[in-house]
Amino acid sequence: RMYKMFVAPAQVANTPAAPALNWMTLTLDGRFVRRGHRGIAAFHGNRISPSSCCVVCEKGGQIRRVMRLVGTIGKLDLNRKACSMAGIDIKPDAQGKVRDLYDLGDKLLLVATDRISAFDYILPDEIPCKGAVLTQISKFWFELLDGVVENHLITTDVADLPEQFKPYSDYLRGRFMLVRKAEMFPVECIVRGYLAGSGLKEYNREGTVCGIELPEGLVNSSKLPEPIFTPSTKAEIGDHDENISFERCADLIGVEDATALRDLSLKVYTTARDHAEKCGIIIADTKFEFGRLDGQIILADEVLTPDSSRFWPGDLYEPGTDQPSFDKQFVRDWLTANWDKQGEPPHLPQEVIEKTSEKYVSAYEKITGRKFEL
Repeated sequence: RMYKMFVAPAQVANTPAAPALNWMTLTLDGRFVRRGHRGIAAFHGNRISPSSCCVVCEKGGQIRRVMRLVGTIGKLDLNRKACSMAGIDIKPDAQGKVRDLYDLGDKLLLVATDRISAFDYILPDEIPCKGAVLTQISKFWFELLDGVVENHLITTDVADLPEQFKPYSDYLRGRFMLVRKAEMFPVECIVRGYLAGSGLKEYNREGTVCGIELPEGLVNSSKLPEPIFTPSTKAEIGDHDENISFERCADLIGVEDATALRDLSLKVYTTARDHAEKCGIIIADTKFEFGRLDGQIILADEVLTPDSSRFWPGDLYEPGTDQPSFDKQFVRDWLTANWDKQGEPPHLPQEVIEKTSEKYVSAYEKITGRKFEL
């Protein structure tokens, strides 16, 4: 069965004769067909006035769904009750580039949105399914790493949502984590197993990565003799993280804690790396965040996701060139080719949005061995 999606002024949204403006044809699974491409239907506020509604009709004209847009971006999935991608009417206590954070006293509710960032900008487009992939792949790794390192996760089950969030269960399902609140360390713990990104640029200039000397003759995407710990500062949104040496990290948090974070980071990385290799995925590098709770260092935030890691397909790995990836490098590459990084970033083409969503889902399914489901 096929549906048409209309954009109509709010005052006519509830009439059977909603005008056929900006329509797209949809299937029952919530995906649309447009110019030969498929993806979750998304609308942007710069094309729709705040008073507009998204109206879905059967071909015969009977209205089946009405979604009032709230904020700048709306998305419709016909598997679920239609809702705005604003998602929750409760103001978050803090917002990151991707996550909204709600402070619940000794706990936090972390909600992974479909926002995507690149080059320290939050892009104007959302990536369908991205937030749910980030949450569910983090949950998988927390479970796999049980016994390697303690973590902050309590639950991802909507039945355990605090009472004030239960009305938003449809939106939150699959994309939230209820976690223990920890005192976070002011550094990001990066582990590199391969030469890429800013590490490659520094190596080509100086033969080092974050001050660590590496052998001569390495090339783009070379596997390093052993993984290296290269911490960075945590920047505010819009600012750039700064790579720092281990010695600088020790100055910031103390030698004992810096040593503990380094050892834990390398242990977590090698455990995850070995699992991923069995699944045909290379984890080229990744970022961890740690906190302290009841005197113990625990793993927090997201872990080993396509946002915090470089995932490369093992069967296509070839040193000396950039690698295809299962992460947002696909978006970075498009922006590099189409934007001078001056001013606000441009909208992504629909094909890039859809392909990026597919890459995130594919990463989840390959690493976990599970079918991705919302």
